[in-house]
Amino acid sequence: MPFPKRLIVALVLATATAAFAAPTSTAQQAAGSAQCANRETPPPPVDTSEQPAPGQKAPTPLEVPESPIGGDRLGECGLILPPNSAQPPSGTTAASWLLADMDSGAVIAAYDPHGRQRPASIMKVLLAMVVAKELRGDLVVTASAEDIAQECTCVGLRDGGQYTVRQLLHGLLLASGNDVAHTLARQLGGVPNALRKMNAMAKELGALDTRAVTPSGLDGPGTSTSAYDVALIFRGAMKYDEFAQAIKLPQSQFPGKNGGTIMLQNDNRLLANYQGALGGKTGFTDDSQHTYVGAAERNGRRLVVVLLRGQQTPTRIDAQAAKLLDYGFAMGPGGVGKLVDGAPQPKPNVVPTQSSNESQDTAATTDPETGRPTPTAFGTVGLPITAVAGLGLLAGLVLFIRNKRAKAARARRQAQQQAAQGV
Repeated sequence: MPFPKRLIVALVLATATAAFAAPTSTAQQAAGSAQCANRETPPPPVDTSEQPAPGQKAPTPLEVPESPIGGDRLGECGLILPPNSAQPPSGTTAASWLLADMDSGAVIAAYDPHGRQRPASIMKVLLAMVVAKELRGDLVVTASAEDIAQECTCVGLRDGGQYTVRQLLHGLLLASGNDVAHTLARQLGGVPNALRKMNAMAKELGALDTRAVTPSGLDGPGTSTSAYDVALIFRGAMKYDEFAQAIKLPQSQFPGKNGGTIMLQNDNRLLANYQGALGGKTGFTDDSQHTYVGAAERNGRRLVVVLLRGQQTPTRIDAQAAKLLDYGFAMGPGGVGKLVDGAPQPKPNVVPTQSSNESQDTAATTDPETGRPTPTAFGTVGLPITAVAGLGLLAGLVLFIRNKRAKAARARRQAQQQAAQGV
C-alpha cells in the first residue's frame, strides 16, 4: 500500500528540522561552555605550585552538582541581579563575587558565584571553623620546627614555644600566619587529618565547589572554592563565638619569638574604615590573585561579601568590597538565590502505598525468610489457567464414566447371548 502524500511530506519536514536543529544545539553548548570556563576547575596556574609530587597524579576535578546549589539562577556565569535592580558599582575587578544576607541567607547579587577559583588565605576561615568546633580556646599547644619551616607569611613562632589555641586563632585570622595554620593542623591530628576534617565540614555546609589541599590556603594540586562556598563557610564560622570574637579584633597581643609580647595587627582594613564592619579575611597567591571575604551590619541587617581573583588596581580589593556592601545595603529584600543551611540530601526512594487488603494479601503470599512469593493453590499464573485445568479434569472424568458404562453394557449383552444358546 503506498504512503499517503501528506505523511511523506511530514517525514521530510521532520528530518530537515532535526538536521538544522543539531548544529544550533551544539553551538549553544559551545557558547555556554565558553561562558562557564571555570565551571569545573580554576584557571590554569601561573607557577609550579600545583604540580603533583613525583609519582603522584593530580586529583580529578570535583563533581559539578546537577542543579546549582542555592537556586537555578546561581548556575549563571555572568552578572546575576533581581529584576529591576540598579547596576552594581563600577570598578569591581573580581572574576567572581557574591553578596548575601547573613541571617536570611538570601543571595542579593552575584557574578559567576559557582565559578571555581582558588581561595588563598581565606581558606583559613574553614580551618578556624574546625578549630573552634573541636578545640578549647585555653588548650596549650607546643610549636615544632616543622611549623616554623612553613612558607611564610608567618607570625613568628618559636620551636618549643607554647601558645593557647585562642592565641593561635588570633595569629591565624589577624596576621594570616601559615606557621600557625600548620600548628593548629597538627593539633587536629596532623595535616592529612585536618584536611579531611576541613573538607568534611565544607561538604556538610553544602560548599561542594571547595577542596582544601593545604590548611593555610597555599596553592596545591586540586585546590578549589567558589564565591558561593566562601560565603557559606564564613556564615557558618560566624556561628562560633570563638571565631566571631577573633575575626573582629583590630589587634591582639601575642608571645614574641624572642620573649615578651608583640602586637598583631588585623590586615582587614574595613574594620577601621567601614561602618558596622564585623570582620573579614584577605588572601593572595600568584595563582589565586587577591581574595576577600568580610561582613558588616547596619540597622540590624548583616551582609557578607566575597571577591575572588581580584586585582588591587585601580582600587584596593577591600575598598571594592566596601562599595559592594554599600550597594547591598541599598537594595531591597529580594534575591536571586539562597545560602543553603546544609548539603542537599538524596531523595528517599518512594515506595508505592498499598491498601490494607493488598498488604495482607502480600504478607500471606510472601516467605518471611526469603521475601519471595510463596506457591499458592493457583500458582503464579492466575485463575484462568486453573479454571481451564479444572474443566479438562472434569471432561476426562465424564469420558471415564461413559467408557466404564459402555463396557458394563457389552458384558451384559454377551452374558445374555450365552444364556440363550445354552437353552
